[in-house]
Amino acid sequence: MRLSALLTLAGPFAAAGALSLVAAYFSAGMVETASKSSVLNELDRAELTWAEVDTNGLQVFLIGTAPDEAARFQALASAGRVVDASRVIDQMLVEDPEDLAPPRFSIEILRNDAGISAIGLIPTTSDRDALLEDFRDIAGDGEVSDLLDAADYPAPDSWPDALDYAVSALRDLPRSQISVDGERVAIKAMTENAEDRTRLESALSRRKPDGLRLSMDISAPRPVITPFALRFVLDENGAHFDACSADSEDTRDRILRAASRAGLIGKASCTLGLGVPSRRWADAVELSISKLAQLDGGSVTFSNADITLEAPEGTPQAQFDRIVGELESALPQVFALRAVLPKTPEADSEGTAEFTATLAPEGGVQLRGRLTSEVARQTADSYARALFGSDAVYTAARVDDGLPRDWPVRTLTALEALGALSNGAVTVTPDLLTISGNTGNTEAASEIATLLTEKLGERARFDIDVTYVEQLDPSLGIPTPEECEARIVDIIGDRKITFEPGSATLDASAKDILDELAELLKTCGDIPIEIGGHTDSQGREVMNQQLSQDRAQSVLEALRGRLVPVASYTVQGYGEATPIADNGTEDGREANRRIEFKLLKPATDPVAETGSAEAQQEQDTTGAPAEAEQDTTAEGAEDTTDG
Repeated sequence: MRLSALLTLAGPFAAAGALSLVAAYFSAGMVETASKSSVLNELDRAELTWAEVDTNGLQVFLIGTAPDEAARFQALASAGRVVDASRVIDQMLVEDPEDLAPPRFSIEILRNDAGISAIGLIPTTSDRDALLEDFRDIAGDGEVSDLLDAADYPAPDSWPDALDYAVSALRDLPRSQISVDGERVAIKAMTENAEDRTRLESALSRRKPDGLRLSMDISAPRPVITPFALRFVLDENGAHFDACSADSEDTRDRILRAASRAGLIGKASCTLGLGVPSRRWADAVELSISKLAQLDGGSVTFSNADITLEAPEGTPQAQFDRIVGELESALPQVFALRAVLPKTPEADSEGTAEFTATLAPEGGVQLRGRLTSEVARQTADSYARALFGSDAVYTAARVDDGLPRDWPVRTLTALEALGALSNGAVTVTPDLLTISGNTGNTEAASEIATLLTEKLGERARFDIDVTYVEQLDPSLGIPTPEECEARIVDIIGDRKITFEPGSATLDASAKDILDELAELLKTCGDIPIEIGGHTDSQGREVMNQQLSQDRAQSVLEALRGRLVPVASYTVQGYGEATPIADNGTEDGREANRRIEFKLLKPATDPVAETGSAEAQQEQDTTGAPAEAEQDTTAEGAEDTTDG
């Protein structure tokens, strides 16, 4: 009775316990399944499909091989967003780092008056000691700070060239920062003046290895411009600046926009500098250019705060008065305007008085026209010899005591302006000074305008037509025609430009020499060169002449195919007419079969105007024309076949 009651009482408790165990089992299974499913879904959304999930109760196990530590950490973070991070058990592996990419090699080099600092990562294959020795050599007495690390990984193929180029550039840049990596060099530097900047930019560009990317940011302090000058002209050739000065980039842009509205086409430049006479310089220039455009021609010249506006001849007086009045009323107070309406000059019985000086490309100078006295003629001759060289000047000007009082000053100023050109001419008349020619200085027109304004005053009338020619720019390092000819000789040396036997087809062995010649001639630009073909005396004369012509033409075509600018080149077949050795021997015949490169020079005519018996006598003794051609040649013997 007592046992039965006990069983009756324990039975319900046992049944309840069993039911609880069953419920707990199924609940744990549901939690495990839900956790596993949620974590897998989150890993899939993060594109971590390499990771697997397992569960044991409330614990979540992450299994798999991660490609790297970052991916492993990302998987843990993804699982932690779904379940409590304390439940996540990390059982993941990470792939062995056998194929890790090499580090990015780079170096920053800073040079200033205190010395050189270098920081960065370089490959162990770089000669660190040699690099630091180069830095010490460049720094001189300055300190060299070595903050470089090295890594034992393969360097990019272009790394040695990039590093060598950076060290070479550092030698030329005492205040600079140079950044180097495998494919790119970035240079920031400061130079003393704009001329140095142009020269360095050109030199650094030429020395850049093929395939290397280069960026340059080279600055120069702004010069002090005195007088602060600007000259804008509207004539039959269109609108152009003879000189342009601005104190800021905004002022420059405003001036150039005003010039464009007045008819300027194409690019123009304005020199940025210090010394502007007024903050309202741009206002005064814009206004003056707009009024000049209303006159449909003429010029406006600024010399500091003095302005000269010159209208075209024949401008109606009423129109001139109205425009000048409007300009005077609107100009800022500091500026003073002088307006000129030229009258048509009256010709005298001897014609218009004139003095002309010409500067030939070869350097010869001729002085012609009229001067006020024998002393003035001797002064002009001496001044020209001081500027251009004693042997370069030929004077054939006559004396005229009826010239204006300022004639000597005008002629000497004209000669000084001519000295700013590589070649050209300057003409002085009582009312006008004109100068034209070629120069290798981008600022020549502005410098000449400033010179004429300074020496002759703001009332002076002048006309400047100066052309910038790259081949004449010394900062670009382009060789002169004479230097090109000498280099042709050096390149050819004892080698031969050969042809297939009996034909004008270039032999394969001529490829290297033609490649080298092409590289040189591309830098020489548009210079007059004659390619001459020569043969020996074997065979018929007519056939030899044609063969020599065809071979010279083949050389020209080969250079054209190598992108050499050959528009100014000529070919000439001389056949057997000009031997340089004895055709009676094999060695002599081989020497006579050749290609010659010859620089052609224009003839210089003697001065036509003499003016007096004394000048005529001087012309007879010193006025011989220059040689039309230069005889030095660059030779290459051809093949050893007949002709």
